[in-house]
This record gives sequence, C-alpha cells and structure tokens, in this order.
Amino acid sequence: MATITSANAIVMLSIPGLFDVPQQIQGFSADNIYTQDTLEVTQTSMGVDGKLSGGFVFTAVSQTFTLQADSPSNVIFDTWAQNQRLLKDVYVAQGRITLPSIGFLYVQTKGFLVSYPPLPSAAKTLQPRAYQIQWESVVPQPN
Repeated sequence: MATITSANAIVMLSIPGLFDVPQQIQGFSADNIYTQDTLEVTQTSMGVDGKLSGGFVFTAVSQTFTLQADSPSNVIFDTWAQNQRLLKDVYVAQGRITLPSIGFLYVQTKGFLVSYPPLPSAAKTLQPRAYQIQWESVVPQPN
C-alpha cells in the first residue's frame, strides 16, 4: 500500500566550517516541513511580428523550512546566522531530503541562508520559525 505521507521525510544539512557532519533537521511545524518556489526555467520573448522565442535559464531554488519554536534544530540556523554575522561572510550548506513514501532522494547543492527570524513570534503560544535557503541546484535521484 503506497502512501504520500511526509511524516517519514528525512532532512539533512551540513554547513562546512560549522556543522561538517550532516545534521538531521527535526521539530517541524505542525502544518509544514518545507516549501519551495516554482522555478521558471524558460525565458520567453514575443517579437513585434508575433513570433515567440524562448531559451533555458538557470534559476536558484528558494526553499523555506518551518520549525516549531521549541525545535532542537533551531540552534543550527541560529549558529549559522550568528557566525555569518561575526565573520561578515557566508557559510555554504549542502543538503539532502529523503522521501521514503515516494522513493526519492533530493540532493541540494550550494545553499545560502537568505532569510532568518532571530526569535519566534509570540502569540498565545510561541510561533514556528521559517528559514529560507537558496540552493544552486536540487536534483532528484530515485532511491
């Protein structure tokens, strides 16, 4: 019986110089593990004569991870952001997402932390924190 559950998803990140050994990201929000933007992989242009031209373009993959306020993995992103601030430079991540329910592994290369909430928002309870990474590439591999 095949399912499409994401409950068994495994997300691993390594950040050379900070976390050389891949770290499993845990403590995702109740409604969301991650999202990513749709890629525009073709640029088109319509000529004045009505002829459409198009060509391939590279596009960074924007991915947002959402973690509960009490996730033990928040410290990974806190450490990443704080060390960049101290260094006044960036650390580059590598990632891997395994989705057993569909039998795929996604390899993520050259990731930059581009959006970081320094603390959780507070309402009736502390709210999830969302971190955005831009990847040079995300490549699917059958598992």
